[in-house]
Amino acid sequence: MKLDRRSALLAGLATPLAAAAQTSPPALADKPVPAGLPEPSETIDLWPKGVPGRPARLPVETVIERSSEAQLADRAVSGIANPRLVVFRPRIANGASVLIMPGGGYVRVVIDREGYEMARWFAARGFTAYVLFYRLPGDGWAAGPDTALSDAQRAMRLIRARAGRDGLNPEKVGAIGFSAGGHLCADLATRFAADTYKPVDAADKLGAQPFVAAPIYPVISMTAPIAHAGSREQLIGKDAPPALEAAHSPDRNVTKATPPCFLVHAEDDGTVPVENSLLFRAALRAAGVPVETHLFTAGGHGFGLRRAAGKPAEVWPELFLSWAQTQGFG
Repeated sequence: MKLDRRSALLAGLATPLAAAAQTSPPALADKPVPAGLPEPSETIDLWPKGVPGRPARLPVETVIERSSEAQLADRAVSGIANPRLVVFRPRIANGASVLIMPGGGYVRVVIDREGYEMARWFAARGFTAYVLFYRLPGDGWAAGPDTALSDAQRAMRLIRARAGRDGLNPEKVGAIGFSAGGHLCADLATRFAADTYKPVDAADKLGAQPFVAAPIYPVISMTAPIAHAGSREQLIGKDAPPALEAAHSPDRNVTKATPPCFLVHAEDDGTVPVENSLLFRAALRAAGVPVETHLFTAGGHGFGLRRAAGKPAEVWPELFLSWAQTQGFG
């Protein structure tokens, strides 16, 4: 993906959001932060002039701690009413950045296993990492199935708008997502230019196309029996017609403008069938879009970093990094 001169200029001129008075990330409750693990350095609210399409009754943000281990967090956040980015900065930046979209079946956002842990991994390798707290489509927002996508588009544009201030390359912004967040990542990669909200400031003149995209064990198809039933119901409704299924199945929306993609899935995934990644891969190849695909015999679903440890699948982040470098990312 190349930014033209006009977009690059706008990236330099767009007014960055101030770091002050932003929504704080969820606390760790009674769990201490393990020694040596950095917490986010900054939070960026996506919509400074008000979140668009508010429902009559705003959802109430709720954080559930699911880990039974004393120093290992596994928080799931639901009812996100103020979408935002939390930022993990590297000690020495390489100029590239990555937008991370955790999974959660579109009913929650799993911020530790598929958010903060990945952000720390990227930051340790020189990338500036942004974890997206996106709104959920079942909470009554006017954008409906495009609610999370509008947050992802806005996040990409804000990262680029702040690039000059943060010493980053506005072109080299990648995207990675897991499970339902993988659907969001693939949706962003295929519908980055979709008109999902009205522009609110200069940042919205910038592009939302990722430089590279990595949907990891992603929900892709909205058509049974391949569709993940829970994500499908939250996104488009239980009785959605075929036309709505097609509109929100990223494999149906691939074009030549879709950025290069990196796919990972386990053959024994009992939650999101591996056929989701295979469908997306086939569509990318048909459109002539570069795609790297890694399928592991075992790994199940939601392995991220911690659950892949000790299994062949644990190599996937390094495989991504090696591939991304061949694409000029990082």
